[in-house]
Amino acid sequence: MTLKRFIIEMGMGIDQHGQEPTVAAARAVRNAIAHNALLGIMEIAGLKDPNEMIVEVKVAVPYPEQVREAEVLAVLPFGRKSLTVESGGMVVDGLAIPSLNDKNDEMLIAVAAVTVLVEVA
Repeated sequence: MTLKRFIIEMGMGIDQHGQEPTVAAARAVRNAIAHNALLGIMEIAGLKDPNEMIVEVKVAVPYPEQVREAEVLAVLPFGRKSLTVESGGMVVDGLAIPSLNDKNDEMLIAVAAVTVLVEVA
């Protein structure tokens, strides 16, 4: 079997308060998949179950070592999922609001690419 790319979706996510890179990463993945319906997975690629597709996620975010993989992948409803996290994204000065549990005034911005692959003969 050979793997072929079916679709690549890109997204951006921000954690304005809380300084959680996992939140920014999960929002970027959610943004990437928010407006698609992969009908072709079944109708063209011939998968019988959407969990047969392979979903590779790549996220660039500040403080990548703090990202909790399971929480980011939980955003994806289907597929055999994997995550690669690398340093990137952006840190922007925001406004620290103590009642929102801010540790500082950083806003974290993440970018994500979600690639769906299918096995073909």
